[in-house]
Amino acid sequence: MAQSDSPRLKKLSPDEIVANPENPRLVFRQEEMENLMVSIANYGIQVPVSVFKDGEQYVLIDGERRWRCARKLNLRIMPALVQEKPSELQNLLLMYNIHALREQWDYFTIASKLERIISLVEEEEGYIPTEKQLSERTGLTRGAIRRCQLLLDLPDRFKKMLTAELELPKSRQKLSEDFFIELERSLKTVTNRLPEFCGDIDEIRDALIGKYRKGVITAVTDFRQLSKIATAIQNLGIKEKTARAALKKVFDPDNEVNITHTYESTVEFGYDERKASLQVHSLTDFLEEIFEEERQDELDDEFIEALTQLRKELNKLLRSLK
Repeated sequence: MAQSDSPRLKKLSPDEIVANPENPRLVFRQEEMENLMVSIANYGIQVPVSVFKDGEQYVLIDGERRWRCARKLNLRIMPALVQEKPSELQNLLLMYNIHALREQWDYFTIASKLERIISLVEEEEGYIPTEKQLSERTGLTRGAIRRCQLLLDLPDRFKKMLTAELELPKSRQKLSEDFFIELERSLKTVTNRLPEFCGDIDEIRDALIGKYRKGVITAVTDFRQLSKIATAIQNLGIKEKTARAALKKVFDPDNEVNITHTYESTVEFGYDERKASLQVHSLTDFLEEIFEEERQDELDDEFIEALTQLRKELNKLLRSLK
């Protein structure tokens, strides 16, 4: 889109304006809209909407909530900045760069048009954009794009479930975007390590959703422990059948066992032992460096006291192992 033409401020009737079909925003929460409507009723529209002319009508670029409120309030006119009409790809990228980083936007909202952007870039510019290129074009971080992709890859049934949840006020959302992002990350790891679970993946989702609704699974971050159980086959050398059996218990909708209990009873000690081993190696390297550089006199009393306590604990442990 050419940058030479400056936007023109006009007074337009809300009836002359139409919603942008490429706006990724899917949900307009009632409570938020009511608060904005009260503000507009009292003080008017202080920030003009942005539009472009398309035939006899004006298409929104920015300000759909203000426009919706103006229509509900039957405002006769509203301020609008009229910009040059963009191409389809430019229109989509405008939507992202104007809106996508706003705090009230949901990841599912942001994700909804990413596939179309990829398709248009391939069609108009002849290449499939990488994650890095998408980040540069849309203004999204690469982490945000990966989170969006997890939501885009959800089967339609679960997308509808998420959409219904997003219509609720944030405080009442149970199956939030964070829930599905953590769930999908963990299931991706599980199925990569143990492909036999792929065939039952929708039933597994249903079971985990049910357990979360009932409070058997208490936090969305618990799903990270599923990944640790699956990766313990390689990281800790536990038997594949042990990991498989543990995960099957968690995935069984009739079994009240939760993720944390399963994690603690199977692999937590192994991960703690591995972490301690790394810390011991690091301490050993540090002590060797002290002796090589003859810096023993520089050690403070607190560190020496900690080493003394460590020696006592090590002596107890080594005596018990004899």
